[in-house]
Amino acid sequence: MDNGMTPDVLDQTTVDRESTSDPQHHQATRRRRLAWIIGLVVVVVGLGWLVHHRIAAGGKQQHFGRGAMMGGPMPVGVGKVGTADVPVIIEGLGTVTPLATVQIRPQVTGPLIKIAFNEGQIVKAGEMLAEIDPRPYQAALDSAQGQLEKDQAALAGARIDLARYKRELQEDAVAAQTYTDQIATVHGDEAAVAADQASLETARLNLSYTRMTSPVTGLVGLRQVDLGNLLQANQTQQVVTVTQMQPMSVLFSVPENDLTQVFEQLHQGQKLVVQAWDRTGQTLITTGTLSSVDNQINTSTGTLNMRAMFDNKDLELYPDEFVNIKLIVTTLKDQIVVPGSAVENGPSSNFVYILNPDRTVTMRTVTTGPTDGNQIAVMKGLTAGETVVTDGADQLRDGAKVLLPGDKSDTEGLAGGAGAAAGAHGGTGEKCTRIAGMMKGATGTKAERLARMYARLGCSSGQKPAATS
Repeated sequence: MDNGMTPDVLDQTTVDRESTSDPQHHQATRRRRLAWIIGLVVVVVGLGWLVHHRIAAGGKQQHFGRGAMMGGPMPVGVGKVGTADVPVIIEGLGTVTPLATVQIRPQVTGPLIKIAFNEGQIVKAGEMLAEIDPRPYQAALDSAQGQLEKDQAALAGARIDLARYKRELQEDAVAAQTYTDQIATVHGDEAAVAADQASLETARLNLSYTRMTSPVTGLVGLRQVDLGNLLQANQTQQVVTVTQMQPMSVLFSVPENDLTQVFEQLHQGQKLVVQAWDRTGQTLITTGTLSSVDNQINTSTGTLNMRAMFDNKDLELYPDEFVNIKLIVTTLKDQIVVPGSAVENGPSSNFVYILNPDRTVTMRTVTTGPTDGNQIAVMKGLTAGETVVTDGADQLRDGAKVLLPGDKSDTEGLAGGAGAAAGAHGGTGEKCTRIAGMMKGATGTKAERLARMYARLGCSSGQKPAATS
């Protein structure tokens, strides 16, 4: 029904009615709306400030980073290409293995009456270590000796009778049966004498077993029995263990891919030198020679076991010790060598950066050979006397400008494009600020170079650098 009111009039009427009927509700509604509007404005302003700050900081860092890394010369370290004799080395892990480890066990039964060694002593082959009571075995030896002499006397009488019966048989003074019986008696007495001799040797051997001696020259370990213990023949518990220490061998394995060059040298009658290094690979323990190789390759590992022999005169190698082995197969004479840090690994080949007279670098592909410590042999791609980049090559590109450690503009070159801007604004303080910004987020060699430049400018005394990650 049209009551003659316009929509505006109706809205105003409704507002007036609500305002008149509930003023407190109206005020609460307005406060909530105002709070929402203020909160929304704060969020929008905060997001805008954050985006602006990140864009500005990123642009600043990108500007200075590009200036340092691409626009300006990069500080680098260099080294000379030289020549040296480079050994061809096969490395492996070896185990020190004695040629003889003997467990001394009793071979006769009896009480232990003497221990003739000190633990940790070096003993010679044949030297007595311990003694079992020999008296029972000496008595057995004497008894066997008496029985032997008795049977030898009986044998001598039987032979005399046999000779007499033989003469009487020829004169038909005795029956043939008597003669043949005497022959059997002589043979029986001879057998008895032989048995007595065997018993005598057994008794003598048992008596010798009462003295336990070392079969090899070596190092005595800890004793396992005490004086007075009753020892049993062939008991499982040993009296002591003797380990041969000189010479000492080391067992190690060589991959089958390297066997060709090893066998080539062996077939020519060459004695291959083997070096034993400690676990860290930093200290040379001793030097020996390759003595023997196994007769079959281990199919599970694809390696061949080899044995190296060492004099071990100072007992440097100890049984079951793990050592790093370097088998020197041959030595390459007058090879081109460069520091290992100069060689970079590319996706398809290795390369180095050559320093040109105009302080630019040229990337050159190289073929590397054996490594000797910190030097790498280069088989192809370099000549002696050239200069290569050894530090900072990871930030270079072909044709890049570089700064050497002795150059005066080393500091300005590291700042790159930022250096000119810093000079325009004048002052070390702004340089420090900009370098500090570049150091934020820098890692590795880049961070180290920035830190060195920061210190050279004396920034540490006036301004703290940004934290690096």
